[in-house]
This record gives sequence, C-alpha cells and structure tokens, in this order.
Amino acid sequence: MAQTEESNQRFWAEFHGPNMGYVEEQYDLYKTDPDAVDHSIKEMFDQYGKPNWLSNDAGATDLPTGSQASMHDVKKLTSAMKLVEAIRRFGHLEADIYPVGLHKNRNSNLVQPDTYGLSEDDLKQMPASWLWEKAPNHVENGLDVLHELKKYYSGTITFEYDHINNEAERAWLLDLIETGKARLDLSDEDKKQLLGRLVDVEGFEGFLQKTFVGQKRFSIEGLEAMVPMLDQIVKYATEDKVENIMMGMAHRGRLSVLAHVLGKPFDKIFSEFHHSPDKELVPSEGSMGINYGWTGDVKYHFGAKKEVKKGEETATRITLAHNPSHLEFVNPVVEGFARAAQDDRSKAGYPERDLNKAIPVLIHGDAAFIGEGVVAETLNLSGLPGYATGGSLHIIANNLVGYTTNQDDGRSTRYASDLAKGFEIPIIHVNADDPIACVSAIKIAYEYRKKFNKDFLIDLVGYRRYGHNEMDEPRTTQPGLYQDIDQHPTAANVFAEVLKEKGVIEEKTFKSMLENVEAHLREIYDGMKENETGKAEVKCMPKALENTLETFETAVKLEVLQSLNKGLLKRPEGFNGFKKLEKILDRRGKAMEEGGKADWGTGEALTYASILRDGIPIRLTGQDSERGTFAHRHVVLHDVETDEKYSPMHGLEVANASFDIRNSPLSEAGVLGFEYGYSVQSPNTLVIWEAQFGDFANAAQVIFDQFISAARAKWGEKSNMVMLLPHGYEGQGPEHSSARLERFLQMAGENNWIVANVTSSAQFFHLLRRQAAMRGREEARPLILMTPKSLLRNQRVSSEPKEFTDGKFEPLRQQPNLSLSKKKTKRLLIGSGKIMVDIEEAMDNAEESFDWLNVLRLEQIYPFPKEELEKKLAELPNLEEIVWVQEEPMNMGAWDYVDDYLRDLLKKGQELRYIGRPHRAAPAVGVPNVHKAEQKQLVQKAINPSKGGDSNERN
Repeated sequence: MAQTEESNQRFWAEFHGPNMGYVEEQYDLYKTDPDAVDHSIKEMFDQYGKPNWLSNDAGATDLPTGSQASMHDVKKLTSAMKLVEAIRRFGHLEADIYPVGLHKNRNSNLVQPDTYGLSEDDLKQMPASWLWEKAPNHVENGLDVLHELKKYYSGTITFEYDHINNEAERAWLLDLIETGKARLDLSDEDKKQLLGRLVDVEGFEGFLQKTFVGQKRFSIEGLEAMVPMLDQIVKYATEDKVENIMMGMAHRGRLSVLAHVLGKPFDKIFSEFHHSPDKELVPSEGSMGINYGWTGDVKYHFGAKKEVKKGEETATRITLAHNPSHLEFVNPVVEGFARAAQDDRSKAGYPERDLNKAIPVLIHGDAAFIGEGVVAETLNLSGLPGYATGGSLHIIANNLVGYTTNQDDGRSTRYASDLAKGFEIPIIHVNADDPIACVSAIKIAYEYRKKFNKDFLIDLVGYRRYGHNEMDEPRTTQPGLYQDIDQHPTAANVFAEVLKEKGVIEEKTFKSMLENVEAHLREIYDGMKENETGKAEVKCMPKALENTLETFETAVKLEVLQSLNKGLLKRPEGFNGFKKLEKILDRRGKAMEEGGKADWGTGEALTYASILRDGIPIRLTGQDSERGTFAHRHVVLHDVETDEKYSPMHGLEVANASFDIRNSPLSEAGVLGFEYGYSVQSPNTLVIWEAQFGDFANAAQVIFDQFISAARAKWGEKSNMVMLLPHGYEGQGPEHSSARLERFLQMAGENNWIVANVTSSAQFFHLLRRQAAMRGREEARPLILMTPKSLLRNQRVSSEPKEFTDGKFEPLRQQPNLSLSKKKTKRLLIGSGKIMVDIEEAMDNAEESFDWLNVLRLEQIYPFPKEELEKKLAELPNLEEIVWVQEEPMNMGAWDYVDDYLRDLLKKGQELRYIGRPHRAAPAVGVPNVHKAEQKQLVQKAINPSKGGDSNERN
C-alpha cells in the first residue's frame, strides 16, 4: 500500500499550473459520474485516485481516537457500518429495475442514513477505508461510500446474494460488484451492434403485428433485451467450445428467439401464420429443413436446432426444446437433455461426466416461475448427483402480469425470483430498458456457472406491450399499468437516445436502421408464393410405427446367462455385504441351473446384465429404485461397515456400457420430465423410470399427456423410455393398488407407445430386451409397464431357463398349468396382470378339470394383438362366450379399451361378458378383509361354469 501511495504521489507531482486546475475540474466531474469524463482520464483517476494536492481539502477528518473517543463517535461509526451492509443486502429495494409501473421510482428506508441516525455530515467525517476496506481511490469518505455502493447496488442492475452461505461464492460476487467489474465497458462499436440487435427484434415483432393482424404471437416486446442476452451466452459458449446449449422457454418471445437466436428462416415463420383461409404461404425451398411430427402444433410451441460454426469446425449446437402450454414443465426435460449430452456411457460403471459438453438455459415466466411446482422440483435436481448438470442459467422473462393477474394476486413473495433463494442461487434483477446492464448480467451468470458449477438466476424486468397473446385487451384489467406502457418508448428507442446523447450515433442512423429491417422483412414476405389450392396436406405417421414388433430377437444363450448370473455375485475385495441379503442373492446363482427358476428379481437382473453385455447403456431412476420399493431388486449394495455403495452391474466383466442407477428425490413430474429429456437426447440409452407405486405417476400427468404420449406426433421427437408402474390389488387401499392403466390406454393411438402388464420374469426379460433392441430405430416408442408388487416373490411368476433361452415376448400368453381341450372349450377367459395369477392358483387348488375353460393372458394390451387372438379363437369351434376379467372397477382398467376389440371378434351366438368390480369413484377399497372377499368372489365367478357378471349389453 505504501508503494502505491508513493507511486501516486510521483505521478501527481508531474502536474503544474493550469494543468492542475483542469485536472481538478475533471476530478469533480469524475466524482459525480465517472463516465462523464474522457475514457483515458477516467482510467487515470481509477488507477491513481484523487490528486494528492487536494488531500488537505478533503472533507474527511479523523475521528477522535484513544482517550478522546466517545461512545457517541463509536455509535456513529457502528451505524455507518450497518448502513453500508444494508446497502449490500437491501440496495435492490430501491434499484432502478422497473421500466414502467408503480414500482419504477422505489425508495427504501433500509438504505437511508437517517434510519441509522446518520447525517451527511456524519458520513463526511468518516474516512472511506473505515467503512469499505477496498474502496476505490476516488471514494474518500463515508458519504462517497454511500453514493458509490448505491451506484452498484441500486442502479439498473442489482444483486441478491445474502442468502448464499458459501463464503467463496459470496466473496467472488462481492469483489466483482464492488470493483465495478459487474458492468461491461462496451466500445462504441459494440454499443451500435447492441442497438442493431434491439432494432432487429423490434422490427420483426412490428412486422408481424402489422402483417398478421389479430394473430397470436406472444411477442417479446418489452423484453427485447432477451435476444442479445442469449447472443452473449452463445458467444461465450462458442469461445469455450461448449458443445451444446440446451434451451427451454414458454411462449413469451419464442418467435423472436427462434428467428434471431436459432436462425429459423423468416419465411418459414411467416408461412405458419396462415393469413388467409383459402391460401397457404409457401416458404422457399431452403427453409423447409425444420421437421415436425405429422399432427403438428401451434407455431409458438415448436423448438429448433442450430449449429454455430467457428471456422471450419462446428463449435456449439443450440437446441430449443419443444414446449406445450404447460409453461414450466419443459424445465426438467431440458435438464435431461443436458445431462445426457454430458454423460459418457461407453464404459461399465456410472457414466463419466464432462460439464463442458452442455449448458442448460431456462427462460421462465414471472407468474409461472413462482406458481408452478415443477420449477421447485427442477431446482432441487440441480445439486443431486444423479441429476446435476453443472449449473443452469435461468432468466425470468418478467412482464409484470400473469395473463390478466397482477403480482399481488399471483404470489406471496416480493419478487418472482424469491423461490430460488431456498436453493442458494444468486439473483440479479436487471432493467430490460438497459441492454448493457442486461448483457452484463449474462457475463456474470456465465462466469459464476463456469467457476462454481451452480445455477444462476437473472430476473429480467420489463413489461408486455400488448395483451397476453395480442388478442386480449389488457386495459380492461390493468388500465393504470397500460397507460404507463402506452407512453413508454421501446427499448430500442430508449437505448438510441442514450447513444445519441453520448455521440455514439447520429439521429439519422437509428431511423435508417429501422427502415432497413422493415425493408428486409418486406422483401422476404413479398417474395413468398401462395398455394391457391387451400388444401393443407394431411400427414401420416411413419410406416415403421405400423410394423410388427415380432421381428426382434431377444433370446440369450444359456451359458451366457449362467455366466452373467455368476458375475452378479462377485464383490470387490474386502466388501462387507449384509449377510441376510447376501444369502438371498446367493440363491439366485442357481436360477439358471437345471431344475432352477428365476424369480422376478433374478429375471430383472439378468435382463439388465444381458443388455449391458450387448453394449447398450441403461439409466434407471426412481424413488428407492436402488433397493426396490418392495425390496426385490438390490442392484446397489451397501457395505455394512463403511456404508460404501457397490452395484454388481458395475462389476460385470462383460459389461460394455454404463449402468446409471439412482434413487430419485421424492418427485414425479420433475424426475420423469428429466428422464424423458435424457431419452430424447440419448436415443441409444435404455432409460427407465420407476414409480414407487404406480399411481404416483398421477403427479406427472402433464409429462405423460403433453410429452411422452404425443411429442412424436406433434414435434417429431422420439423417445424409447420405459416406465415401470407397480400395479395390482392386494388390499393396500385406493392409492396403492392401481397405476391407472385406463389413462394410458385412453391416450394410446397411432402406435405412440406400448402398454403392457406381464406375469412372468421371462416375459419381462424379453419385453425389456425388445425395447432395448428398438433404440434409435424408427420403430422406437415408449413402454408403459404395469409391474407387480406381491407377485415379486410368487413362484408362479418365476420362469425356467428355457423361457429365457428360447422364444420371445408373447403379447398373448396361454395360462400356465392349464389342461386345454380346444373342442370342449365353451368359455374363453381373458385378462391381464395379477388377477390371472390368482385365477391360476384357484384353478390349481380346485378339484374340477376345467376342460370347458380356456384362459389367455393379455400381456401387451396396446398395440392390441388382434391377429393372435383371432388365431386362438379359430381353434375353439364350440366357444359360447368370451369373458373379460379384471380386478379394477368397470370404469377403470382395460375393459373400456378391450371391449371394442373383443366385440368385433364375436361370432354369431357368442356372448361377451365382463367380470370385475362395478363402477366406482375410488380405485379400490381400503379394508383388507373386504378386498379379500371381493377378490375371491371375482375369481370364483371367472372359473365357475354358471354365468355371472355383466353381459354384452353396454353399461
């Protein structure tokens, strides 16, 4: 410090006479506004501080020290220190972050000197170094400290980081802010380019407004700075050779982001507006590269991809995820994209991660960020080993209104961003009318993510120039706000005025920029052709989805299965397993020997092991999935002495791919969305999500409805993921019985997925191996699988070795242990799942021969195996009735789905009947004894030769 002071003195000693007066004059300007002086002079004062000949004139004097110090003086100093800390913590409360509205001129008593019993004179008496150890040279006293810190914390960009407990992160942020490095120092040329970007966005949105009157577009106007902010992310990521930027956002501003960041051709966007009922705008041939599904979607739901090249090499790929109207549910999907891009799955064990492979960027709505619970679920994933993506960059597109709902009706917090505080995520609030502050915020967020691998949130505060979708009239619900907005210039105009005042541009420059954008877009639009036919082409689903699934070979040689089974029993040297569990697992070692049988857990383990041997990675997550909710899986073992974890799948010498097994947080929507995103980004991975109980999937219904079931038809987005949903009636009550099979069947169409309910370990083996074999192919589609609970240890679902080594998955399976007389058969009993095992057991325990009865298990419900069933029926010449049996109520389960198929197969004189529980509001009873009585009654009706149940009259 002494050397610095000596150096400063030597520097200022070079000034004499009139030069000293000029320097004094410039220093006064500099103290008021450092940007008001020439850049070279500003750098001089930044480096050498105040001219030393002014030192004696400074207002600051030392307070009394030693015996002269009084309690009054100490209190003043303590109060001043509290004020300084308050500015750091609460300076945001009066920051200039609102371009419009009631809060645009805020003040807070928490950062006023008189709140702490201080006057300006009191502050002037205190040297700056007493209050701010690293105060800049030009900050001389306490009053200067007040003004300087308010400039940093109460300007158009402000910070909240008091909720962060990590000292290194806090110190990094404080140093960045208080050294003045938080705001970028752009060159004049950079400022012109920034203005040009705002003009591009404003011109595009204005052109759409004029050309397609009354069309919904959810414009970005009021938040135009979002586009140059995203530009900055792309710039930094490209420089760092980050391979992927994974983006998710809702409607607001989506078209501008598609056009300006993703490079979606303007004529392609224009063509999607369909301006005339009997004509269709046809984009140029070069614009047709963006492919969608066959049903399509509205233009502001589509995503896109773009490759940004640096030289000859592709440096960075940008992916904007497709997103339906459930605004924030795309968040975990994008995180899944990023994790899949970061993971190297080529070797056994857990995947190895490279955080530089992908950066997630999530753009939220202010009302939706705080209002939709999936946001909290996604934020919670950010620090978990199985889901972390090295930090996401979050931007709240804050337009102050949620559709027509004001903030005080939409949230209980001061800011939309306050939810992030619970996850210790730093927050920047920034005024969307100050584009330099906006791109500065991105620089900070990007560097923080890069250094600490944690999330960062920017609250981009702007407004919405029109109604929610340009067809609403916002003045009916927010008249005061929109009176302000109507009088407020656009962001481009605001910034242009700033640049004019500083002499960066001339008046005519801005006008010319606006005209050029308008002319460019008009030229593109006028050059488009119109299709006069007025008949939109109806697309069909890919032919591959119509193909049979029987072509996939899934059997595995016996010696391979025996070797895999032995490999699963190996443990690392010194590993201390739980003895009781190890004895159970040891018994699995005999399953593939002569006379052995593989129960469900053994069959499942062999399924995964054989898939890994084939070089196919597996990712399996869910609530308690490492052990298995029903303690059947045990694919992760714990050392009883060290608590270290080990997965037998990781120790397989023949494993040629990773096995990523994770216990998930207690989340359905967030985790399922994540796994869906992972499966889309990594189509060659077998991604499996397991619900603790099947109906827990209810909490993820949006992901099923809007993404998994329909994404391929809407957007052309393929997934091959598997959902394991425990299902079966064991007297555990309404919430632990049904996986709501009927809902998945109701959504089944166009071969969008497979819905199955299998009853043997070998069937599971072949079904999952078939699913793995479909990966990356046109036939690929998700699998909804009802899995057992009590049956997991029932020997009736165990399979002999030959069932694994021969054959393949059977969509329609003959009931085991049934002596069949095809000519004598009068009743064909068909059903799925646990009830069929109960029926098998009852028939085995009965003395009757049942030669009048044939029983089939429908193991794959969708696509329905109609041809297989027709062949079975043709073998039964004396059939009188087909009886569908299920344990679910009549308005649930598969009955309403299979009814039409079975009715179509009836021949003259044959009857279709239903045996099952009647229509009910709840899926199951809650009293175990009542359940047992009901279940027994159903089984007896099914196997009793006297007719019972509902006839083929529809109910």
